[in-house]
Amino acid sequence: MSHCGDECGEGGSPFVGTTRGISRRAVLKRIGGVMGGAAAIAALPAYALAANEPVKLAFCSQLLCVVPYEVTRAAGFFAEQGLDVQLVYSRGGSAALQALNSGGVDYAATSFDAALNAFSHKAGIVRFAETGRLPLFALATSPRMAGKITAITDLKGKILGVAQLGNADHALAIYLLKRNGVDPETVQFATLGPNLYQALRLGQVDAGMVQEPGLTLLGKEGARTLVNLMDLADAKRYLGGPYAFMGVAVRSGEVGARLAQMRRLGQALAAGLKYMKEAPIGDVIKALPDILVAGGNIDVLAQALDKHRQSLYPSRVQIDRSACERVMRIQVDAGVQSKPVDLNVLLDQAVLGT
Repeated sequence: MSHCGDECGEGGSPFVGTTRGISRRAVLKRIGGVMGGAAAIAALPAYALAANEPVKLAFCSQLLCVVPYEVTRAAGFFAEQGLDVQLVYSRGGSAALQALNSGGVDYAATSFDAALNAFSHKAGIVRFAETGRLPLFALATSPRMAGKITAITDLKGKILGVAQLGNADHALAIYLLKRNGVDPETVQFATLGPNLYQALRLGQVDAGMVQEPGLTLLGKEGARTLVNLMDLADAKRYLGGPYAFMGVAVRSGEVGARLAQMRRLGQALAAGLKYMKEAPIGDVIKALPDILVAGGNIDVLAQALDKHRQSLYPSRVQIDRSACERVMRIQVDAGVQSKPVDLNVLLDQAVLGT
């Protein structure tokens, strides 16, 4: 299952215009139930009849992060707000934010930890919307260690796989270890990048911070899930509540000039989130570009997305300040972020309301 890595360069998204045939009639029929019927549909601004404003939105390219954006585009909600949104797939959140900060794109959609890091390094950005409320990670064992590692405390002296040191999964792993009384220095971290799933499956590491659809596939082979942070109940138990993840940022100096556009972008994403959470899972999968799901097991993806979509994605796009504070605290506690930043400057809750 492609997560769109190096093949998606900085020149733009190869996925634009390749959506998988979502039916506009089905969208309108479904949105009638989601948004309160035909009256709600009629109340949407008729921007689509006018020339749509071109908007470039850089994206971090992680599979489950992209779903609300591709669904919003495929369902026509951007167009209804007068926006012609090009999703520019970047090599990670840092690259997307660099493109934003340099003026190469109009907006960037990334994890909040990436925004925190960029802001702490003097990037002139403002975060004004959110589309993901949980980290896309679970702490799971390899199949061969499922019987020996039954709790986080059993990870002492073991090899724990992460994508990259300093990333969100590494910070969360350190936090979970400390929370359960395990000194992170007693755990050997292995940096595995996109090969983490295979390393776990083959038993090359004892446990790891895995994403979907890897988690579902590992479960079928007998792996044990110790903590699933993609589940809201587990997030509340281990993190204290929602953990700000995906969201949209703009250059701080352009908030005033782009305010109306930002609100329309937020309205479109809000409609997309509602539709994505309520639509038949088959319709959601059809909205994803072929190249994003090529070579993967569509049934496994559908199973994983259907299992997690109610927890992963918020019902509103307004920023959850407490969820952002939770991320910053965990980043600082894990030593990934050197010190707290001023969230009053990084976050703008006035754009879409609180």
